[in-house]
Amino acid sequence: MAKPSPYTTYFILFLSTLSYNLIMSCPEEHKQSLLQFKSILIGKPNNESSTDDAATFGLETWNSSSDCCQWERVTCASHLSSRPVIGLDLSLIVPLPPPNTATSAVLAPLFHIKSLIKFDISSNSLQGEIPRSGFSNLTRLVYLDMSSNGFQGSIPLQLFGLRSLRYLDLSSNLFKGNLSRNVGSLTNLEVLNLDENFISGEIPAEIGDIVGLQNFSIRNNRITGKIPNSILRLKDLTLLDLRNNSLSSEIPIQIGNLPNISTLALSKNRLSGGIPKSIKKMRMLETFLLDDNSLHGEIPTWLFDIKGLKVLNLGGNTLTWNNSVRIIPKCSLSLLSLRSCGITGNFPNWLSNQKELYFLDLSENEIEGTIPQWLAEMDIGSIILSSNKLTGSLRPRLFESKSLSLLDLSGNNFTGELPENIGNATEIMILVLSRNNFSGSLPESLSKIHRLLMLDLSENNFSGDKLPKFDPIIAPFLAYVDLSSNKFYGEVPMSFGQQIILLALGQNKFSGRLPENLTTLSFLEHLDLNNNNIVGEIPDFLSQIPTLQVLNLRNNSLKGSIPNGLSNLTNLRILDLSSNNLVGDIPPELGNLMGMIETPKTISTISDVFSFPPDFVDVILNWKGSMQPITTKNIYIYAFLDISSNKFSGEIPSSIGNLEGLKTLNISYNRLFGAIPTSFGKLENLESLDLSHNKLSGKIPSSLAKLMQLGTLDLSNNELVGEIPTGIQMNLMNDPDDFANNSGLCGMQIQIPCDTTPPAEHSPGGSNESEDKEQWFSWKGAGIGYPFGLLSTMVVVYFAGFLNPESRKPRRRRDHPLRRRR
Repeated sequence: MAKPSPYTTYFILFLSTLSYNLIMSCPEEHKQSLLQFKSILIGKPNNESSTDDAATFGLETWNSSSDCCQWERVTCASHLSSRPVIGLDLSLIVPLPPPNTATSAVLAPLFHIKSLIKFDISSNSLQGEIPRSGFSNLTRLVYLDMSSNGFQGSIPLQLFGLRSLRYLDLSSNLFKGNLSRNVGSLTNLEVLNLDENFISGEIPAEIGDIVGLQNFSIRNNRITGKIPNSILRLKDLTLLDLRNNSLSSEIPIQIGNLPNISTLALSKNRLSGGIPKSIKKMRMLETFLLDDNSLHGEIPTWLFDIKGLKVLNLGGNTLTWNNSVRIIPKCSLSLLSLRSCGITGNFPNWLSNQKELYFLDLSENEIEGTIPQWLAEMDIGSIILSSNKLTGSLRPRLFESKSLSLLDLSGNNFTGELPENIGNATEIMILVLSRNNFSGSLPESLSKIHRLLMLDLSENNFSGDKLPKFDPIIAPFLAYVDLSSNKFYGEVPMSFGQQIILLALGQNKFSGRLPENLTTLSFLEHLDLNNNNIVGEIPDFLSQIPTLQVLNLRNNSLKGSIPNGLSNLTNLRILDLSSNNLVGDIPPELGNLMGMIETPKTISTISDVFSFPPDFVDVILNWKGSMQPITTKNIYIYAFLDISSNKFSGEIPSSIGNLEGLKTLNISYNRLFGAIPTSFGKLENLESLDLSHNKLSGKIPSSLAKLMQLGTLDLSNNELVGEIPTGIQMNLMNDPDDFANNSGLCGMQIQIPCDTTPPAEHSPGGSNESEDKEQWFSWKGAGIGYPFGLLSTMVVVYFAGFLNPESRKPRRRRDHPLRRRR
């Protein structure tokens, strides 16, 4: 037999390789479906490729000249007979935030890939309803994640026909309606997550027929009604999460029949009644969350007999604790929250046996006495004891812990100075000691806490002119500092590092001028220096802090005018310059403050990082006529302008009417004159307007009647005249004090009638007596004007002789002043 030539060998090898590559490539129809999806998504034909566009979506490897099994985000089967696409990881391919969104129609080509086993399209802000027929093709699907989009309508019934499905996540969408009874057909389901939707009605009874369900979560929905008994048939259920809904009624006793449950989470509903005794049968229970409901009754001690219990949160109910009952827990807790549970007296001693406790919240109770030594020695990670009746000084041992990361002791009666070793607790991230009676200077060791993020020492008696110097290398994370309402003095401190986002130093005794190195704080959003002794002019360099959102310089000794450069602070939402010695005109440029023009739609950086304590950094503002606190949680949804109690003169710029996002506008107690700008009618979000104690003249513009949110209005002590405008809201402004001491206001709000009759022509030297009489017939208030006017008319007619029989005789007609005007 002849030996084959080398060329023949090479040709056979080439054919074999080509055949192998063809077999190993993904099916052509799958490639075309994927390319069509990409085309719809980026808005370009299949044969066009833009590196910039493709990179935006992470699809840069998707092109017609390569094997789709080699593309990123695509998984194919590994066997040799064929390589169909079995997995698509398409999360985060649409750039955020909106308007960079796509509709659910973009999914249509993907429904042709019938071999899909895993399909992840989460976190893309896709809008619209899910195509109804598409999912009926994906009968092999095991894993489906469509969370964090904007899908609307009801959940497609076709989803419940996917019998192989084990993981289904539809959370963080806009689904509404009832959960279909067909969910019971998903017999292999292990994970069901529908949180953050608008699902209503009861959980269908058919859900009790699901076999092998391991995780069931419908938290953050709007499910209403009772917890149905049908769910109690899920004997293999290990996690039941119904948090953040509107579930009501009592917790059913039968819930104890779920023997394998390890996590029972019913927080943030409207559940009432007590904790059912049947819970004690849940021997596998590890996490039990009942916080923020309407539960009442005594906390049962048998809860602590559940050996496996690790996490227990009962806070925010009206439950009570019997501190006189001695218990010996069989569980070893890692997290315990009994917030607002009516605990009185000393610390519960049984806690000293909880050696694995890492998080302890006993806030909003009435615990008395000092912090026990055993608690200081437990090395707990988070201790929240705010709003109790604790006394004494802080134990130094507390700060020898290398685990302590959060310490909140606010709202107690602690006294004395801070321990010198406070800086030894180098792992502290949040330190809140506000609303106590601490005194003395601040220990220098505070600056050694290298993980410190938030420091709140407000409303104490701390003093001194030297504060710890926080080196940005040693303490690089410090971003939120509140030292307000103490007795610090000296120049405004700038020793907190350049990463500061919030700096609250109000209600102290700081003096001098504003330091120019404020401009080095390139992340500063919130600067509060109210009620100090700051002098000089408002520096123009403040306009070089573009991140600034809150600027409060109220009640200092500032002079000069408002610099025009402040209008460059496009993020500024709250500006309070009241109670200073500022002069000159109000700059028209203030009407360009974009942060006060647009209603805030996003949360600030501060709120994005983490949730603050409820009363952290209250900004005290003149809100609707009184000084009120606005917490950090709400500061960044308000737009507020207060330049009252200064010496401003001139007219109010009409450009102020451009600030359509304003909630409060206060320009009272100045020397302003001229008319109230009609442009104020554009302030549609305004809730409080104070222009009192000026020299404003003319009429109140009728455009104010458009302010449908207005709840507080003060125009007193001016020179206004004419009729007070009427309207739905303006009619409610009926406190006479709000219009007092003007030269000629009238209207139904102050029960002073207005003269709407045009002036009469009088001969020289003529009497105005008839004009005075005419006013009695010009009442605008119908409740007073009609009966009084009718009586007056009868008197006039009588004296005119019309009720005298002699008057019926023909006589020469005489003109009467009243008749002549008709």
